[in-house]
Amino acid sequence: MQRLLACFLSVLILLQTFSREVMVLDYQVHKERVTQLFCINKARPQMHCNGKCHLRKQLRKATEGTGKTPAAGFAKIKYDVVPVARPAVPAGLVLRPTPLLFAGFEPADCPSRPTPGVFHPPLVRA
Repeated sequence: MQRLLACFLSVLILLQTFSREVMVLDYQVHKERVTQLFCINKARPQMHCNGKCHLRKQLRKATEGTGKTPAAGFAKIKYDVVPVARPAVPAGLVLRPTPLLFAGFEPADCPSRPTPGVFHPPLVRA
C-alpha cells in the first residue's frame, strides 16, 4: 500500500514538473483533432499553423498560472553592504591572536600504536 502511494505521489510530482512537456506531447499526438476543433487560422492554410496557435495559448495560460515559481524568487536577491564602525585602537597596542593548544586525547584502554600481531602485511608464499 505504501509503495503504491509513493509511486502515485511520484507520478503526480513528475506530471506537475513536466506539465508543459505533457501539453506539447498531447498536441503532437492529437494534432489533427486540435487543428479541426481549435485552430483559429483554418481559413488561412498558407500559414501552416496546424493548431500551434491553440498550443501557444495553452502554454501561455500554464505559464501565467504558475507565475510565482520558486526559481523566480531565487533570481532576484539583493545584497546590501552596511558600513561598520571600527573601534579605535591605540598606536602602541599590538593585537596578536593567542594560539589554541589542545591536549592529545588517548583513552586508557586504546594503545597509541596498532598491535603488531593483528596489523601486518600479508604473507606471500612462493
